[in-house]
Amino acid sequence: MKDYAGSQIRNVAVLSHDGAGKTAVVENLLATTGAIEGVGTGADNKHVLDFEPEEIKRNVTIQLGIAPCEWKGYKLNFIDTPGYGEFSGEVRAALRACDGILIIVSAESGVEVDTQRAWDYGDELALPRMIFINKMDAEQANYDKTLAEMRERFGKSVMPLHLPLGEGKDFHGIIDIVKMKATVWENGQETEIDIPEEWQARASEVRDMAIEAAAEGDDILLEKYLDGGELTVEEIRLGLREGMKSGRVVPVMIGSALAKIGLDKMLDRIIRYMPDASARTMEGTNPKTETSVTVHADNPFSAFVFKTVIDPFAGKLSYIRIISGTLREGDKLINQTQDLTERFTKMYTTVGKQQIPLAQATAGDIIAIPKLEAKTGDTFSDAGFPVVYEPVRFPKSLYIVAVEPESKGDEEKLAAGLLRLAEEDPTFVTQKDPETRQTLVYSMGEIHLQHNLGKLERKYGTKARVVEPKVPYRETILGKAEGEGKHKKQSGGHGQYGHVFLRVEPTTEDFEFVDDIFGGAVPRQYIPAVEKGTRETLAKGMIAGYPMIGVRVTLYDGSYHSVDSSEMAFKVAASLALRKIIPQAQPILLQPVYNVNVFVPDEYMGAIVGDLSAKGGRILGMEPGERGGESVVRAQVALGKMFSYVTELRSQTQGRGTFNMEFYQYEQVPFQEAQEIIDAYTAEKEE
Repeated sequence: MKDYAGSQIRNVAVLSHDGAGKTAVVENLLATTGAIEGVGTGADNKHVLDFEPEEIKRNVTIQLGIAPCEWKGYKLNFIDTPGYGEFSGEVRAALRACDGILIIVSAESGVEVDTQRAWDYGDELALPRMIFINKMDAEQANYDKTLAEMRERFGKSVMPLHLPLGEGKDFHGIIDIVKMKATVWENGQETEIDIPEEWQARASEVRDMAIEAAAEGDDILLEKYLDGGELTVEEIRLGLREGMKSGRVVPVMIGSALAKIGLDKMLDRIIRYMPDASARTMEGTNPKTETSVTVHADNPFSAFVFKTVIDPFAGKLSYIRIISGTLREGDKLINQTQDLTERFTKMYTTVGKQQIPLAQATAGDIIAIPKLEAKTGDTFSDAGFPVVYEPVRFPKSLYIVAVEPESKGDEEKLAAGLLRLAEEDPTFVTQKDPETRQTLVYSMGEIHLQHNLGKLERKYGTKARVVEPKVPYRETILGKAEGEGKHKKQSGGHGQYGHVFLRVEPTTEDFEFVDDIFGGAVPRQYIPAVEKGTRETLAKGMIAGYPMIGVRVTLYDGSYHSVDSSEMAFKVAASLALRKIIPQAQPILLQPVYNVNVFVPDEYMGAIVGDLSAKGGRILGMEPGERGGESVVRAQVALGKMFSYVTELRSQTQGRGTFNMEFYQYEQVPFQEAQEIIDAYTAEKEE
């Protein structure tokens, strides 16, 4: 593959709902350009891009795949992304590396959940979008319905550039409304013809819409249009390109990936309308001065890592988008994020798992470099041009489970494997809970979790068992109580003596210790030991083994022995006193409660409110969302009810609902539930 200037490079992330034929589109585009010889199908599981065992097994895209190709003097870097919502972290990474989005929509299914999500990404990140209506030859294909649905959902920016000649089995050609010509396909051959007479009126109507949209994309063209001038084909294309860059125009093309109809037309329009990679600017920060830096393609070298793949045998492979300058084989790489200098010997462009060596790469290109210490989100730049880019903003993982090794003694192996997986996939988060002593895993859902646990076993030889996470309960008291604790031991030789009177009462602080000793009843040197004894005892819990908070402990009296008293004796005395008086102070169990915001289409709001109420949640209110037809339900719910809410919400809303949550406070556990927890703890202690 030859070297390309940034102006000759197009970086396009391909997004769709699962099943729209996204991977088939990308692979057939590669075949059309000659980048690959053949294309797999869902039946034989021989896709070039879906090569991971889990992808082959499920016949879905799970991780992003880079697919570069050459077409008419340009290099197109396609980034194939997962169509299933649980792998949206991969989509986020792809969008950070691309300059435009190609949304694939099925002519049968129309706009689906992840079609909407793909559109929203474009809005959020201000990325230009194009749409390809695939499967026009499918039995239930309906172009007019699909287009109407898109314009209703996404607005009038959706602008058809093509009209179909036939649908379903009769689909055989495309009308280009800009050129006002038609192309028909027969026996694998395409022929350009005049638009059939019965389609002339419809094509002219749509062309007028396109001309108006093009005129609005450029001030000079708008003036010519308003003066009644006729826009040329090139002027229409210029206006559409400018309109697409601003988001006012989203061109729509049609075809069939499997029948290879319309793919060459789409390649031409990607080159024509998608922004070239050299036009991109990035905002960064100078790590030395902490000042803002605007980076252009002609600045010295800079790049960032948007994806990391780790193989236990081949090592790490870092996928890198070059923002500015040129990188040559053998150059030093300065990792500004980690303040680390590395050398590399090879760099590649990749087609699926095939690696094609490169001698150099310029601003705008996407490359892969093996065996770097870099992590996803790290920035490289020239020594004289220090800059750090903001890392990829990955979605927060809210599906929580605990895992443990199936084989005893594999704890360290499990921990190491999980950390490797987390480095590959930032939406797969693992941590050791010091309180419950469980290994917690945060993922995007059940399928995302099972995929990673399968990879853990396959790559790192460790099988993990999923268990219920323990809720980090707390204990506290509602009342006051006081009493004494005496530790006295005489067993020959040096004895032990400590004697304290303590008072306990609620407080708004986690813990308070008050020294109220007068007259030396407890000598000064032993008072810190009393405080330490109370802290350690409360930390172990008094009714269910959970840390006790919100307690003020006052030391108000005691006694000592001039020979036998010691710090240890007073620590023990404090513990004995608490164990006597806490049961008299109305001890209760607390649970963590979270503020939860659920974003759902209006038609599901009633069901969501009912479900949250059934979980014991408090509904704080409902209000319109930022998007039309969407509402936000605000509630407060106990953490123990939220571990698997991602899956439940997805099921209740057909995948259209999302939520976030943030810790609010600890609140009393309902009596019956608390008693069950306390009884279980007591029974476990007695075993």
